[in-house]
Formats: sequence, C-alpha cells, structure tokens
Amino acid sequence: MILEQEKILNTYFGYESFRPGQQEVIKRVIQSTNTLAVMPTGGGKSICYQVPGLSLDGTAIIISPLISLMKDQVDSLLALGIPATFINSSLSQAEQEDRMAGVANGRFKFVYVAPERFESYGFIQVIKRIQISLVAFDEAHCISQWGHDFRPSYRSIVPNLKQIGNIPVCMALTATATEEVISDIQELLHIDNSNVINTGFARDNLAFHIVKGKDRTSYIRSFLERHTDESGIIYTATRKQADALFDQLESRGVPACKYHAGMSEQARKQAQAAFIHDEKPVMIATNAFGMGIDKSNVRYVIHYAMPMNIESYYQEAGRAGRDGEASDCILLFSPQDIQLQKFLIEQSLMDEAAKQNEYRKLQAMVNYCHTQGCLSSFVLDYFKDISFHKNCGRCSNCLEKVEKTDITEEAQMILSCVKRMNERFGVSMTAKVLKGSKDKKLLEFRLQTLSTYGLLSAYTEKEITERIHFLVAEQILGTEEGKFPTLKLNQHSIDVLKGKRTVEMYTAPIPTSEDDDFYKDLFEELRARRKQIADELNLPPYVLFSDVTLKELSRYFPVSREDMLEIKGIGEKKFEQYGEVFLEVIKKWREKHPEAKTRVKISGSITPPKPKKREEEEGPSHLVSYKLFQSGKSIRDISAIRDMKTMTIESHIFKAFQDGYPLAWDIFFNEQEEAIILAAKEQIEDPKLKPLKEALPEDYDYTKIKAVLVKNGLM
Repeated sequence: MILEQEKILNTYFGYESFRPGQQEVIKRVIQSTNTLAVMPTGGGKSICYQVPGLSLDGTAIIISPLISLMKDQVDSLLALGIPATFINSSLSQAEQEDRMAGVANGRFKFVYVAPERFESYGFIQVIKRIQISLVAFDEAHCISQWGHDFRPSYRSIVPNLKQIGNIPVCMALTATATEEVISDIQELLHIDNSNVINTGFARDNLAFHIVKGKDRTSYIRSFLERHTDESGIIYTATRKQADALFDQLESRGVPACKYHAGMSEQARKQAQAAFIHDEKPVMIATNAFGMGIDKSNVRYVIHYAMPMNIESYYQEAGRAGRDGEASDCILLFSPQDIQLQKFLIEQSLMDEAAKQNEYRKLQAMVNYCHTQGCLSSFVLDYFKDISFHKNCGRCSNCLEKVEKTDITEEAQMILSCVKRMNERFGVSMTAKVLKGSKDKKLLEFRLQTLSTYGLLSAYTEKEITERIHFLVAEQILGTEEGKFPTLKLNQHSIDVLKGKRTVEMYTAPIPTSEDDDFYKDLFEELRARRKQIADELNLPPYVLFSDVTLKELSRYFPVSREDMLEIKGIGEKKFEQYGEVFLEVIKKWREKHPEAKTRVKISGSITPPKPKKREEEEGPSHLVSYKLFQSGKSIRDISAIRDMKTMTIESHIFKAFQDGYPLAWDIFFNEQEEAIILAAKEQIEDPKLKPLKEALPEDYDYTKIKAVLVKNGLM
C-alpha cells in the first residue's frame, strides 16, 4: 500500500517523497481512522486527502470555506486528468443540477462543496446513495468556536454527517490551531490524541519583520521599487484602506490589483486571475483574499495594519514562500491599529464570551508587535510548538538589535506607578501619570497626587507607552483581558520591584533610517534657501515649508508643478509663492548628482489647501483668529471678540494649521480619543460628519471630531 501511495504521489504530483507528516496522515485515513493534520501553510495538506482519495474507491467530499479555494484545487486536479468538480453558489441552477447528476452517477473522484451545501435536503439525499471514500474538512479551524475564523455553518455539518451513515472516515486539516482549537476539533470529529499529526508551525524560509513609526504608503512605495519583479500580497484591515492604497499605486503605474468583499464577484475573479497568472504582481486585499490560493511564488506579504490575532496573521503571512524560497513577512505597526481592531470586535455580532476571547487574542497580537525577542519564536510559543530553536536569525528583532540598555530603574517606576494606581488603569493613563500630563480625566481621578506623577517627565508619552508595552510583551507586567485591559502586577513585577531581576531593552539608536531615505545634503541646501527667503519676508521658516516637506523634496526630486503638488505640505498657493525657487534648487543639485536615484511620489496623498483670501491690513481673517487663540483665548472668547460664530472660529484655527501654523492638539483631544475617532472613520463611507458623530460615544462633540480629522489630513 505504501508503494502504491508513493507511485500516486510521483505519477500525479511529481514528488519523489512525502513531506513530514503526510505519510502518517494518509496511512490513518486509508485505515478508516479519523485524523487531524496540523501543518504549516505550504506544508502540503491537500496531498493528505488527494492521495487517499485516489487510492480508495468512491468519491471524496472536500468541505471548503471559500469559492476561490475550490476552483483553484479543482483546476489543479483537472489539469492532472483527475475527475473533480465543485458545487457552490457561483454556479447557475442548471450547472448545479448537472454536477449533482454527475455526483449521483459516481463521475467524480473529488467533489468540493461549501459548508452550507449540507443544509440542502437534495444534496444530503444524493450523497446518502453514493460510495464515499472520505470526508475532509479543509481549513478545519473554522469548525471550532475558538477558531479565528469560526463559521457556525461549518460546525452544523457534524450532526448532518451522522444522519448520512455511509461515511467511512473523516479528516480535518488546518495550518493555524491553538491547543483549545485542536481539542475542540477532536471532540467534534471523535479524533483520539494518537491520531493528531502535528508537524509544527515553523516556516524556516520566512523572515518576519515589524516596522514602526514610518509612513505606511511611503514604505510600501519604497519597498515595491526594490521588488519590481516579485509577486506579493499587501493585506489591509479595511476595504477603505485597500481602495485608497490601490488608487495611489495604480495612479503611478504600479501593476497592482485589489480584492475585497465590497467588489462584485466578477471583479474579484478578474483580480484573482490577474494575480495568479502573474499579469499583475501586486495584490492589495482584505482578509477576504487568500485562503486556499496555491500561488507558490509569493515573495512577500505586507500587512498594512496589525491583524486582530496571531492565527490570522500567521495564516496570511504564510502565503509567502510556499515554494520554500526565502520570503519576507512585514507588519507595518501603528498604535492606532489597536483601537481599530477593538472597534471591529465591539461592532461584531459575537456574544460577550466570544468577544472577551478575541480581546485576549488581540492582546497577544499587540505583545508580538512589542516583543524584543525573536518574532518566529514568539509565534511558535503562542502555538505551543516546542520543536524549534530559540532564535531564527532572520527576523527584524534577530537582525536589527543594537546595544542593550538597562532600564530596570524606569521599569521599577512604571511598576510602582501601576501599583499606586491600584491596578485599575490601562497603558494610556499610566503613561500620562508618569509623564505628568494635565489630562482632564487624570485630574478627575486625582492621579496627579500620586508620588509617581511626573517621574518620567523627561520622556515623551509615546516613549513611556512603548516601554509599558515592552514590559507587557515580556510578561513583566500582566493585563486583565477585555476591551480596555488594565495593567496588573505579577510575580515577575515583584521580582523587578524587589531588585531580584534586572530589565534590559534593546533601545533603537537615534533614528538614522531617514538618512537612507532622503538626501541629506539636498535637504540642507533646501533648508538654507528656505531660511534666506523667510528672513527676507520676516517670517518663521516653517511657514514656508515644514522640515517634513523639505525631506519629501529631498526624497522624490519633483521636476514640475504637478510633481510638486503631490508633495506633502505643498498646495497651489504655496507653489505659486515658492515652488519655482525650490524646483530650481533641486534641478541644480541633480545636475551635480546624476547618480542620485529618482523616486516618484504617489499622487492622491495630498489635498491642496484652498487659496488664501486677501484681507484688510490686519491680515487674513483666519490668522487673526489663530493669533488670538495662540495668545491663550478660548474659542468662545474669540467668537465674542470678533462677533463671529464659534464654528467659524474653529474653521479659522484649523485652516491656519493647514497653512502650516502649529497647533497644540492636546487642547482638543487625547491620544485614545484620536485613535477611537480614526477607527470609527475607517468604517464609515459617508463623508459627512453626522454619521461619524452618531457612531461615537456621546461625549465626542463635533469640535473634537473635526480636530482629529484636520490633524490627520482627512478634512
């Protein structure tokens, strides 16, 4: 029998030998033993049911969660001359009836069906009458209530299978399953521990990277410039992100396609075909894309935002390098991602117990983004996989570590602060206390009276937050799970507080990555020219162009008005005033440096400010309001002084910011409020403010909402 299986493997699939675990699974299935196979993405799970399906008499029923997976697998089998078909909602009624007739006549060795098919009386009656070789649950984590992609329709198949009665063996296959998911699948399908074949989760050809603090679109553009001939997937958290990124890349001729549930079925099919056939190497998609896509030459998977849990992340990242070649898995992390994922959990239809489970998984994902240990090891630890080396030597944490810094004293201050706050608050409020913030809620709770108030005032709130997240990721601090996890001390915390344990952190050097990203000498020339013009006009230099804008100019070398208008911070008016002068500086620098690599700015990322209106001698009206506001007067006071509506004064202040004048945003909102508003904005297509206001807590007024949108260039 073993020789027969190896012959099938070689004849049909062209492999000389089985991969780890495959033969053990096949042997059990052929012996009619219910079996669970846990193998990494690209580990050859389909062989585990295709070989026994060809060995045994009868029809193999493969239960698959996605139409794209079915079509891909069936096309592959048909190409090998193996009779196979799929039955799902993409077919017309006549096509379904024709294929069901073929099933009834035993025409197919493999039949792929969606889980909902088992709710059809006609389908049940047909398969009751045919000879079945096996039933396989592909992507079996969907069957478990603890799985990251649980589907009730998948789970309801089990009682229906019992009614059929002519099923010799059931098997389940998955690439991402925690211990509780494995246990749940075992119980549902009556699989003994001895028949769980777990080959581990390690993917030695994948290099994992966490990228923080960089503009995502700029990073992706730069990455694609260096990987023009390679195929890759960019996953976004929302359809809106997918649409925006696709538009930006397409406008500059990047051969990309997109895929999400908001598109028509035909459009999704066309995008998938273009990607699979290497017509367009870049796929921009939500998590609606990918399950079962057997494209072997995906060289990179980029996550535009942090996913909700490690199971989803590892499955999606695992679509890179299915051919075993070295591939990159990159996660672009921003703290705002956490609030977006919390928002998505809260808006879901899950019951409270399921939501609490998702919050627990989300915390593990957050810890992954903040750990300083090996990223591969972190994931394998999460799945309780002990068959691995401690450090992969490939991930960003293994490769980019710099000198360790002892932060025991800072850690003791943080832990002491958590204790004095009675373990009742989360990361954000703890960071504010240590910074010495004047936050309204902090003052309401009288947290400014604590002895730890302002202890780390020399650090920015962001730096303190990063250290707290690090302590949580390294399990030196615990969290109480939930939508707003509170910080808790544990035994490791006590050891640090008592001086029994030191804490070391790999502190990043003063950021120099930008030196690689823009030409510093050009930046200095532009700065000098800006200073000269500013002095002549008696204006602060930043009023002309910010440093960010000068760096963009030093990065992308615009050569025309159109190019320059795509640079962050340059609108029509600014170009009319200063554009030609700075273009000339860039032109002369390029003549001296012909070796400098030209980069192209993606269009659509800048909304030019409206042209300024000429006013009386006191200056533009909005700047008059702005100066009064900067002098310490409230919006209400300015409204009374100028005899204007408060809404008008607000718009003046925000317009001044859009023209390059600085604003202290903490007057309007705090970091948590900003993250919640941005998360809600991602979910709302309507550009009007009212739907956004209605989606937020009652105490979020229009001023707060508008301030967040203006700061982030969304208004």
